[in-house]
Amino acid sequence: MQKYFILDTNVLLHNAESITSFDDNVVVLPMSVIEELDRFKSSNNELARNARQVIRELDRLRGEGSLGEGVPMGNGGTLMIYHEKKLVDHGLDMRVADNRILGVAYTLAAEGKKVIFVSKDINARLKADALGLEVMDFEKQKVNIDELFSGYCLQKVPGAVIDEFYAKKRVELTSCSVSTNEFVLMQDEVDEKHSAIARGGSEGVLVPLNPDYNEAYGLHPRNKEQRMAFELLMDPAVQLVTMVGQAGTGKTLIALAAGMEATVYNQRYDRILVSRPIIPMGKDIGYLPGDKDEKLSHWMQPIFDNLTFLLSSKGRKEKEGEDVSAKLKIEKLLHDNVIELEALTYIRGRSIPRQYVIVDEAQNLTPHEVKTIISRAGEGTKVVLTGDPYQIDNPYLDSSSNGLTYTAERMRGQAIHGHITLHKSERSVLAGLAAEYL
Repeated sequence: MQKYFILDTNVLLHNAESITSFDDNVVVLPMSVIEELDRFKSSNNELARNARQVIRELDRLRGEGSLGEGVPMGNGGTLMIYHEKKLVDHGLDMRVADNRILGVAYTLAAEGKKVIFVSKDINARLKADALGLEVMDFEKQKVNIDELFSGYCLQKVPGAVIDEFYAKKRVELTSCSVSTNEFVLMQDEVDEKHSAIARGGSEGVLVPLNPDYNEAYGLHPRNKEQRMAFELLMDPAVQLVTMVGQAGTGKTLIALAAGMEATVYNQRYDRILVSRPIIPMGKDIGYLPGDKDEKLSHWMQPIFDNLTFLLSSKGRKEKEGEDVSAKLKIEKLLHDNVIELEALTYIRGRSIPRQYVIVDEAQNLTPHEVKTIISRAGEGTKVVLTGDPYQIDNPYLDSSSNGLTYTAERMRGQAIHGHITLHKSERSVLAGLAAEYL
């Protein structure tokens, strides 16, 4: 039986290609969805771009026939715009756009059609379920966050295997399958303290960590996961790194430390480009005064906090006799264009060669936005995505559908990609307790 997928507006705003994602079935767009797309289309953000792309595609399909009666699409399915003038009463207030959209699904179901209501709005899915409709979230570009690989695994082995690894600097484990740049924590079956961390190389061979990556800009890793992250961040062969972790695990700090080491001292990159989504937590404070850099400084304060730490006495020691405050050092780095702060809005269309790109709070980006950023990378550029999938401020994303986790899962096994999940908070005892219990 042919299925009728009724799409909520938020599905189209999340992914402009969603109308072609249901194969040889009927995709129904209620008239209220078209009206909502019209309200979104004028802004200069990802939602507006998706709205405009959907509208252009609908206009193209209009040339193939009547959208009100249904137009065939290239995937074998049919697209239909449904007029809401004759809806079956479902008891909800029809002055609300969401209820009219649900009314279309309810009416088609009452006609005996196999209807599935698709929405990323949990409340809309709850109302649809209460009306007896089959509901689903939009599953494309979605991963199971509970099954997201951590970047490393624990393997119990005989003590002789660990001894062989230290002696020969390599080992092959047939008992587990390890992807390139995935780590293995080998533990002695008898003595857990007898252990070794290995990194997956080519053809399933495990190799030791590079001792040159034990430190970055005066910063040393505080746990095994941070040490694995250092390995990925400082290896120029790894061009894309995804780091997931709760607040206080050191994601941004170690990414900046590795970038400073590679750019300032090794001169492997021309500059560090740092960006993060402009999404406030809580009530927005409104427009900010000043030029672009002055506006960005408010959003980039977490970056300045980490740079201040790195450039203080706790970071890499400066030349003997040099006594300059961390604030002046940061101002000099910005003035000399060693560090560039950029809003994600201005990255589209750029080509970024020989730069160390850090995108903080990447969990607030859609998969398409992350793809746009990564596709800007030119020759010799490294991209680092950091974030916490459980702290999302974007109302259209969740822990499973955001660009950070999607990229980590989709790029798994690629020779130029590495991923690590940081679990232990190192900011302070208080921060660690807050992340765990609050």
